[in-house]
Amino acid sequence: MSGPAVSADPVRELMAEHRDLCERAVDPLEIAAGLEEAGLGPDAAARCRHADLFSLAEELYARVPRRPPPPEPPEPRHCAAAARAALTAAALAALPCAAVAAFGARWPVLLPAAVPLVLLPALTGTAPAEPAPPPCGPPCPAELGPASTPPAGSRPRPAALGHGLGLAALLLLPLAAPGPDRPLAAALVLAAAVSAGSAERAARWYRQVGRGHLGAARTLAEFRARMRPVLPVAVALHLAVLAVLSYAALAVLAVVAPRPGPGHGGGLLHLAAERASPAAWAAQGVLGLLLVLPALLARCGRTTAAALGALAGPVATAVPLALGRSWPSAVLLGGGAVAAVLLAYGWALLGRAGAHR
Repeated sequence: MSGPAVSADPVRELMAEHRDLCERAVDPLEIAAGLEEAGLGPDAAARCRHADLFSLAEELYARVPRRPPPPEPPEPRHCAAAARAALTAAALAALPCAAVAAFGARWPVLLPAAVPLVLLPALTGTAPAEPAPPPCGPPCPAELGPASTPPAGSRPRPAALGHGLGLAALLLLPLAAPGPDRPLAAALVLAAAVSAGSAERAARWYRQVGRGHLGAARTLAEFRARMRPVLPVAVALHLAVLAVLSYAALAVLAVVAPRPGPGHGGGLLHLAAERASPAAWAAQGVLGLLLVLPALLARCGRTTAAALGALAGPVATAVPLALGRSWPSAVLLGGGAVAAVLLAYGWALLGRAGAHR
């Protein structure tokens, strides 16, 4: 007598468990990304008698009928919205730093100056609830509709406030640190503060490219290959903007606060270039990484990691500073270690399809 018939269908069970994902997906790759995000891998595909996760996603996509998306409101002008967000970030970061540089790093000045910096991630949209619509070009085919729409009027979440607190400490700590060349520190910090707009723009661009590749790639491997060069390009673009802003700030400093002694040849460009030491330029680069990497993580939904990274940067910098190190060497030692960890974490995580859904 034959045994009882096996009626369990593992694909049907998986389909029921992830039905909402399958109904909203616009292609099999989106389902594969959602399954990967849920922790499923080759073992789950093998249990469903498939060679890989993408083959399983194709069957799920074929078996589940699509849910018609609700009517969407007219899309805003994404380029203008991205430009406004970048300008807002630059203003919210630069104005408090300029006030502290002008009036001194005293508590009655530091505390009010820290407020807009703490609220900056929430006000510019790098808070957890903000989706990331493509800033320019045609609508991305991998838009998830209501699944990625933030609740209207939501309060800033703790992760966004933690990100802002780290940003405030990162920019205000150099202005409060003792040192022989405070005008140089103020000029470099103001340049870094203005580059907060560049960090916001780079994060939006990275998310836009990721969502575009999510709709164009045919497999998860192809998506990862497409995204591999995007993170270095986004970081390099931000650092290039920071370098230009820092050079401009040093040129202004060379005019308004020239160094005592006989003048040097080479003109203003030469004076600006030699105003900061190589260590100060390297520390400025680390500062740029500590600005853009948490913004990238927050924009791609990793808001807790963004907050922890933003907080770890100034904490790690304050330790060598308290031990008597100069500001540039403290940034290179403490902040450089945090930036390296964030860069490795972002490289491993942000190239995955689940970070762009």
